Amino acid sequence: MRLQFFERSFWLGAKAALISCLLLAPAAADQTLVVTVDQARVVKLPVSARTLVIGNPMIADVTLLKQGGTMIVTGKGFGETNLIALDGDGNPVAQSTVQVVGGGNALIVQRGMDRQSYTCAPRCQPTARLGDDPAFFNEVAGQIQAHNSQATGH
Repeated sequence: MRLQFFERSFWLGAKAALISCLLLAPAAADQTLVVTVDQARVVKLPVSARTLVIGNPMIADVTLLKQGGTMIVTGKGFGETNLIALDGDGNPVAQSTVQVVGGGNALIVQRGMDRQSYTCAPRCQPTARLGDDPAFFNEVAGQIQAHNSQATGH
C-alpha cells in the first residue's frame, strides 16, 4: 500500500514537472516557411508580434502589416535564413526558418559557364534570375525596366 502511494506521488510529480517544462519552453519549435524567389507569401503571426528580425535580408524580406498578426515574406535570393518575431517588450513570440527556392516553371539553359533562365508559363520567355550570365541578366532586366517605364509613363 505504501509503495503504491509512493509510485502515485512520483508519477503525479513527474507529470507536474513535465507540464511545467512544456509551459516554460519557448514557443513551438522552428517551423520552415518555404517561399519562391521573387514571390511574396502571407503568413500569420501571434497578434502580439510588434517587431520582425530577419537573419539575412539578402535571402528574404519581411513586412509586418499594421493590423498585426500578419506578415508578408518575400523571397529575395536562394538559400535559408531565420526569422524572429518579438512582442512590444522585446520577447520572442515566434521563430521560423525561411527557405527560399526557385520556381517550378523555369527552364535553365547552360552554355559552358554562361547560364540563361526562361519562365515557361505557358510559353518560354526570358527572365532575369540570380545566377544568370551578367550580359543576359542585364539585357533582360533592361527590357523589363523599359517595359515598366512605358506602362507607367515614367
